[in-house]
Amino acid sequence: MKKIVFSLVFLFAIISVNAQEEASKDTTKLWTKKGNISLLLNQSAYNKQWLGGGTSNVAGNFGLNYDFNYKNGDVVWDNKFILAYGLSKIKGAEKIAKTDDRLELNSLWGKNAQGEWYYSMFFNFKTQMDSGFDKNNIKISHFFSPAYFQVGPGMWWKKNNHLSVNFSPATAKLIIVHPHFTEFGRSFGVLQGDSSRFEFGASISGYYKFNIMTNVGIENRLNLYSNYLDKPQNIDVDYQMNVIMRINKYLSANVAVQAIYDDNSIQAVQVREVFGLGVNYGF
Repeated sequence: MKKIVFSLVFLFAIISVNAQEEASKDTTKLWTKKGNISLLLNQSAYNKQWLGGGTSNVAGNFGLNYDFNYKNGDVVWDNKFILAYGLSKIKGAEKIAKTDDRLELNSLWGKNAQGEWYYSMFFNFKTQMDSGFDKNNIKISHFFSPAYFQVGPGMWWKKNNHLSVNFSPATAKLIIVHPHFTEFGRSFGVLQGDSSRFEFGASISGYYKFNIMTNVGIENRLNLYSNYLDKPQNIDVDYQMNVIMRINKYLSANVAVQAIYDDNSIQAVQVREVFGLGVNYGF
């Protein structure tokens, strides 16, 4: 089954190369590029006389979002690179805690079929950059462990750059974990003693971005996945919401929420939330 994954990745690579060759004809008109860098800061401080309780702490989150999209006639190719990293230091704690750690690439190629519908091929890669520890200070993850790959053909409905849904009924998924994390048990869905897990199923990914009022925008991403090979009724869910409240060109208040359900990893909903005053720079 792993041959299927590599075959699909190879097919995606061919599509990418062809698109790049076409883009070389006139990169100014064919490519649209846009990025944003943000730095969120959170800080709380209490003196010794404060009776209400509380612990002084400081936290920072760095984020990079970069879109590079291609359009030539009836062919479109949307790409998004996401990098996020955050740290928190609580007064009295021995170690600095990691609050965010993401490295992600989403790529979606489409050829117009009719109207707002496209034949599509998508690729998704997700991993982390730094080591992760549990509450007992035991290392449970590090760079490229886990690493997730998804690739598959399908149909893509694209209303515009702010609203789209991709359906892929034949999606190959590969999860990679270093063997030392599975020595005594399963890790991120990979069975004990293994270093990878292959899945084959159906994937739906949606994107919706809108403004609820002036200078307040909400970006939503939803990914659903069902594994045909093991309990297809258990749907993996990954939902991300980013709220940006712009104060001026460079300052904003940001809220990021992510909810994940994957019963192969843990039979519970994982939730992450980050809020802070941020410095933003678009390019």
